[in-house]
Amino acid sequence: MCIMANSADKNLICVGAISGAFGVRGEVRIKSFCADPAAIGDYSPLTTEDGKTFDLGITRAIKGGFAAVISGVDNKEDADALRSTRLYTARENLPSLPDDEFYHSDLIGLTAVDTGGQTLGKIKTVLNHGAGDILEITGPGLKEPVLVPFTKEAVPTVDLSASRIIIDPPEGLFPQSES
Repeated sequence: MCIMANSADKNLICVGAISGAFGVRGEVRIKSFCADPAAIGDYSPLTTEDGKTFDLGITRAIKGGFAAVISGVDNKEDADALRSTRLYTARENLPSLPDDEFYHSDLIGLTAVDTGGQTLGKIKTVLNHGAGDILEITGPGLKEPVLVPFTKEAVPTVDLSASRIIIDPPEGLFPQSES
């Protein structure tokens, strides 16, 4: 539904990650998690989990993301050292969302209840492997995490003010809903 986030700080939103060097002159490969992938350049300067700050400039689109220059990185070795580094921006730098869209960080930790009000668990993470967002729900009584598609049909209500979502799970998805 929108931008991925896994930061413990709810005021920082993960907008992308460095996936390694691009060429030998210090450019990096950037994977954007933004709804508009090219918008990642608009949120510069970006912060890492360990507090480093980088100015980022997109140079061109490449397969799987963008080539970019970042401040303080002048060679391939420095760029490769940043592989898998997540890049964050402050929530206030991001656009407001329509009523039916959410930042992943807003969903993580919400209590999931069924349409009858029975607690099913909590949202551990939001996954997206290209076909849409999937909620990973964990909790007592669940031997393993349950994956629920984040669609209007499966999740008719998201109530951020009550810190919960209402799920209308398919029959048998949760052990409690089995007959």
